[in-house]
Amino acid sequence: ERASDAAFAEARRLEDMLSNYRPSSEWSVVNRHAAERPVSVSPELFQLLEACVRYSKASEGTFDITVGPLMQVWGFFKGAGRLPLKSQVDAVLPVVGYQNIVLDAASRTVKFRRSGVELDPGGIGKGYAVDRMIGKLKDYKVDSALVTAGGSSIYALGAPPNDKGWNVQIRDPQEWSATVEEVYLKDESMSTSGGYEKFFEAEGKIYSHIMDPRTGYPASGTLSVSVIAPRTMDSETWTKPFFILGREWAAKNKPKGLRVYYCEDRSESPCAWLQ
Repeated sequence: ERASDAAFAEARRLEDMLSNYRPSSEWSVVNRHAAERPVSVSPELFQLLEACVRYSKASEGTFDITVGPLMQVWGFFKGAGRLPLKSQVDAVLPVVGYQNIVLDAASRTVKFRRSGVELDPGGIGKGYAVDRMIGKLKDYKVDSALVTAGGSSIYALGAPPNDKGWNVQIRDPQEWSATVEEVYLKDESMSTSGGYEKFFEAEGKIYSHIMDPRTGYPASGTLSVSVIAPRTMDSETWTKPFFILGREWAAKNKPKGLRVYYCEDRSESPCAWLQ
């Protein structure tokens, strides 16, 4: 009980630091003031932002925490989504892009190159929190546990008694109640991004919440991607680039130690492991 209390206390601490819904959070303070001046941040937040920039560079800009203005234009920030005008998308594209973030390691500050930039922790926050919660459980010598953040990001510590690992199902993106694959996880994480999580239909087309920051429009062609990795921060982060850039790009560029399960928008054998 003390171990689980410590893990949930860590989640609450990170919510206070990273939430862009809480005006007092360190993340929100950066969003309010970094366009005006360099903002001093904690070592922990600075290291997390450095990691975000590294992910952005490695993924050719498809993972990008500056996607916030696009999520708002498309109505995904607090709603189910809406179809914006092209002019509305074009208007916010200049403030979207990790190149607008200036990190100064010497002063440990964050600065935005222009006004209107807004950071969104949605693509990495849950994964980071799950890893930190697992760290707290390990501090209490817990050797078997499963931590799940809304089902989309999971870390399996050890294994259940007399078992080869924690049994986790990958949902069929086209049939909510069905399973397309089962995996056993042991001391590793799995994250899934799917167009079924949040979407809307307009003018006969379905638009998902998984945004391509380079174009300003939702990605298409992929139904869902599941990534298995040693850390939840890695598995959660890489689902977005793999979803946006597709199977061929992932086969050439995925980091070592990751396993990837694709469900693509095609009729024959749409779901399979990346070879």
